[in-house]
Amino acid sequence: MRVLAFGSFDPLHKGHIDFLRQAKALGDYLTVVVAHDSAIYANKGYKPHQSEEERMKAVASVTYVDDVQLGNKTADPYQLLGELEFDIIAVGYDQAPSDEDIRQELDQRGKRTVKIVRLQPFHPEKYKSTFIRRNSPTAA
Repeated sequence: MRVLAFGSFDPLHKGHIDFLRQAKALGDYLTVVVAHDSAIYANKGYKPHQSEEERMKAVASVTYVDDVQLGNKTADPYQLLGELEFDIIAVGYDQAPSDEDIRQELDQRGKRTVKIVRLQPFHPEKYKSTFIRRNSPTAA
């Protein structure tokens, strides 16, 4: 089974590592899409602390990850759902969009058999990107 996961990973932390571990446990092959710098700015309203190249390199170094792709910078954030092959999409406990919105986007792209799995949090009081960026002396 091929698993697909998305994220900004800015910065990559233990919560992300656990997210990737859980995602990999769902199948045999894990593809991770790292958000494009411009997509982070468009969706979250700020520039990422680390460049997309740095974030891709960090994610690629994680044992559980088989393939890393850079997300699109297009207006359609769901474009890759139609382009990549996968059986399961792994979603973080606090990731948007909703499962219903993901299902609708998958169905529109002919991916009706893809399973959506919401993963469990890993110490979110300590390992959450917004918290880590806010408390880091080097964060922008």
